[in-house]
Amino acid sequence: MKVVVLGSGAGGGFPQWNCRCPNCALAWAGDPRAPWRTQSSIALVDDDEAVLVDASPDLRQQLAAIPALHPTAARTSPLRAVVLTSGEIDHIAGLAHLREARELTVLGTAPVLEAIASNVMFRLPAIRHVAVTGEPIATERSFRMRLFPAPGKVPLYLEEESVATAIESGETSGLAVESRGGLLVYIPGCAMLSETVRQEAERADIVLFDGTLFTDDEMLAAGLSAKTGRRMGHMPMTGPGGSLDWLASLPAARKVYTHINNSNPVLISHSPERRRVESAGIEIAHDGMEIAL
Repeated sequence: MKVVVLGSGAGGGFPQWNCRCPNCALAWAGDPRAPWRTQSSIALVDDDEAVLVDASPDLRQQLAAIPALHPTAARTSPLRAVVLTSGEIDHIAGLAHLREARELTVLGTAPVLEAIASNVMFRLPAIRHVAVTGEPIATERSFRMRLFPAPGKVPLYLEEESVATAIESGETSGLAVESRGGLLVYIPGCAMLSETVRQEAERADIVLFDGTLFTDDEMLAAGLSAKTGRRMGHMPMTGPGGSLDWLASLPAARKVYTHINNSNPVLISHSPERRRVESAGIEIAHDGMEIAL
């Protein structure tokens, strides 16, 4: 089985359509140090079948870029299921691309599926919604999957005046994938290191983790937002409570940052921030990256 990174950017991708910050300016100019990225998603590909993990708004483009995900006959796709790690728009909007599916199962926690069910756009007759907990997800494939809680918040479109940013009620999840004795953990959104997240990552062979921001205040400092990373539900790589040192200490054979915001300087090859991350033994995901499991 292999894991394919369909998209490695955070919400809006890179460059963001309405942004010309220093990072995005390089990307718009076609600078080879700043390759474009679509919004975060991965595919679990096993022989001639695949499971999609999150459905980004860029899904049509992502499916076209990966031959293993191309249709095999008229109205026939290798995609058998979609697993959702949150109800954020950049994780669910791609479901609209799948509206002509003949049969497809969407799996997620109850809060995520409730958010989808409240929108008539996603009430598609060929798509069956199944709520899952921490128990293994039933599958006939050679790999097993299991969602587990990760600290996060409700989707932006459900926020009210007071927002809890590190709840573990199923609004945000990580996914554990086990195949032939190997274990991969995928956590594209994480507000803080909970004991559950620590335990899941510590026993994994491969960890793909939330790399949204390099510093908690980088979007404020750049004048791009009035919110910190933690307010958005994402712990930064560096600073107090950052993920970099912890991730570097894990025994996993491969550690990879994904879901990287357009403001994050690690997007730029050979930047000091990129060198710092890579010198810690951590990779920066890119669209089309393949990882054997």
